Amino acid sequence: MTRLILIVSAVLALSACNTVKGIGQDVQKTGQVIEGAAKK
Repeated sequence: MTRLILIVSAVLALSACNTVKGIGQDVQKTGQVIEGAAKK
């Protein structure tokens, strides 16, 4: 039972990290688009 809880916790933690990383990449891309528009 304890192993199951640890495995589920690890999977959730890893998926959350990927989500946060994805959001960071989206924000970075948005900033680049805004910066490019501002230079024009």
